Amino acid sequence: MSPTRFASEHRWIYIGAIVILVGMAIAGLIKYSTVKRDTQTAAKANQLSEDLVAAGYPAPDTETVEYVLGTDGGAVCEDPGSALTTALQRIQQLTNGATGPGMRPIIADTKAIGAERIVLQVYCPEKVDDFDEAVDELKTDDTVRR
Repeated sequence: MSPTRFASEHRWIYIGAIVILVGMAIAGLIKYSTVKRDTQTAAKANQLSEDLVAAGYPAPDTETVEYVLGTDGGAVCEDPGSALTTALQRIQQLTNGATGPGMRPIIADTKAIGAERIVLQVYCPEKVDDFDEAVDELKTDDTVRR
């Protein structure tokens, strides 16, 4: 049996080995990026928890924070100063909770806005100024008993 005939008869072994090696390399890269993302997500969630506790807020569940905010802050960082966010804060979230004609705006507690500011500082610090401008005109005070 000549060496060229041997190589051509067992070509499928070489191709199979190459496919397996390439597959293992791709799986390794995917696993590495997942571990890296998980590490970053956990670090940011822990930092957020520490910052919130330092500011006087209760500590959130870090697993929930990791799931909801991920590594980039999710919806919180998309456009924190947008008109829709401002409208939702003024119309829905900063009201007395009644519906229909009984619904009235309230003076929001300063800490309610402060918590979102801390989230922005951790996940997207470049958007804090936009957020500050958007909520600057809101009337806030210490309205919640502590």
